[in-house]
Amino acid sequence: MKISIWPNMTIAPDEVLDRARWADANGYHGVWFADHYMPNTGSEEIVRGETHECWAMLPAIAAVTDRVRVGSLVSPTSVHHPAVLANRAVTLDHISNGRVVLGLGAGWQINEHRAYGIELQPPKERVDRFEEAITIIRSLLDDEVTDFHGTYYDITAAPSDPAPVQSPLPILVGTGGKRMMRITATYAQEWNTWGDLAMATERRAAWTEACERAGVDPASKATSVQALVFLTDDDAAAKAVLDGPMGSRSIAGTADSLIEQLAAYEAAGFDEFIVPDFNLGDSREQRTDKLQQLHDEVVSRR
Repeated sequence: MKISIWPNMTIAPDEVLDRARWADANGYHGVWFADHYMPNTGSEEIVRGETHECWAMLPAIAAVTDRVRVGSLVSPTSVHHPAVLANRAVTLDHISNGRVVLGLGAGWQINEHRAYGIELQPPKERVDRFEEAITIIRSLLDDEVTDFHGTYYDITAAPSDPAPVQSPLPILVGTGGKRMMRITATYAQEWNTWGDLAMATERRAAWTEACERAGVDPASKATSVQALVFLTDDDAAAKAVLDGPMGSRSIAGTADSLIEQLAAYEAAGFDEFIVPDFNLGDSREQRTDKLQQLHDEVVSRR
């Protein structure tokens, strides 16, 4: 199982680029970046906080690295027009010499849609729109000309120039919804989810069922999972994390325990584990030191 990193969109760009260089030099598989415009509150409440734009950061990450994949985790189709996303991805594919993954989602963060006047439709309509968008994007990435006439988009004889470096340029979709999974199985190359081992395993079973319903071999699709990682020798501290509000999206324990947990994800069939740095400290020095410790004591010993 490959290991990737996910720098927080709130940290300074120079730290993100240093972390990308570090990942590239230390054998990591990818560097991911979220596509949001403000911190999430889970409601319409609007809060301030430095938030760096995904599609400005990704080309910079590509430019300072040579080997890692670079991708959005994930870009909401509620915000971005499919033609814009496709063209961004192809351009980045050329900048990176074929290392881009276009991560997509239907959109979910309430406060950013509210603040910027972007409609966040009810779930069914949002997924309807997503299905049209990913259909168009897949065509724009693969075909010389795209025609599509739907409820939300009207695309007429749209050219796709230049073609991407990769064939196909991979689309990843982050989702846990059954219908979204079926759409992912049909149009995307990769599926992504959050979760501790229990959550991730349950969602993977639903993913396998969705592939089978779509007439797709699950083995033909790559799968990735992310969780907050807490490296600690303190059993009480690990228990507090796992019993806390993010417990179902976290793994915690000693180095040996984390190695075993990562092996269990791999045994469950996941191809990639993504390490967010969101919980690794409040300062650049803390984040750098904890990520290096995690690399030395866990990742490099697998």
